[in-house]
Amino acid sequence: MEEQVERKTPMIAAKDTGPGPARYNLPPTVGFVGHDYTKYSSPAYSFHGQRSHSADLNHSSPGPRYYVEPCLTRFGRSAGPAYSMLARGRPAANKEVVPGPGVYKPEKCLIPTHRKPPSYSMGSRTRYRSLNQVPAPNTYSLPPVIGPRAPVKVSAPAFSLSGRPNRGGHSEDLAYTPGPAHYKQIDDTCCMRKSPAYSMLGRHQMAKAKFVTPGPGAHSPQTVTNHMNRAPAFSMGIRHSEYTNPLIIEVPN
Repeated sequence: MEEQVERKTPMIAAKDTGPGPARYNLPPTVGFVGHDYTKYSSPAYSFHGQRSHSADLNHSSPGPRYYVEPCLTRFGRSAGPAYSMLARGRPAANKEVVPGPGVYKPEKCLIPTHRKPPSYSMGSRTRYRSLNQVPAPNTYSLPPVIGPRAPVKVSAPAFSLSGRPNRGGHSEDLAYTPGPAHYKQIDDTCCMRKSPAYSMLGRHQMAKAKFVTPGPGAHSPQTVTNHMNRAPAFSMGIRHSEYTNPLIIEVPN
């Protein structure tokens, strides 16, 4: 018996995909550890942590928190005279209370040799007797200056608009003639050609015998083969290989 030789299919080179661009890493150019040996590195410094104060608790200083006054120099204090304002002191119990300048009012002091302006006082209202019928100030009224009855003023001509009289006026209809709205409109068809007239009837009643009529969706015109050999048919092809090279044709310019 002949041994069956297994045929090996050659491997497609497009299937052998390598790692992407993000797979490769370049050495860093920042820092000291793992620095790129082809690049110059800048000097690096380290920042130490805070020291513990437990060992130097007795020898630790408070730091720069002292406030030095500007007037203190290396030669001593150099400043001008300074004054402070204290609170008002309490007067003594047996001390005489002297009035201040605002207590005096010299404008009320009358000098006999100087002239003074006249002064008036307003008294209360005089009570009337029960026999005196004196009207109040708002009882009096001045004559009007509008209209023809002003006694001392020149007035313009005034007109009045009275109502319409029922008897003896221009609007009185002595003949009792009818107005335009009293006459009725005459039909034009009695003396002119009659225009066409239409009437709208009611909806007709449906027949009792109901026929089932197919709708537009029931018809299938694509299956009709009376005017052709057979109905058109379409097929979907196979999926092409993604490793097939595209057809590139050089086109002269």
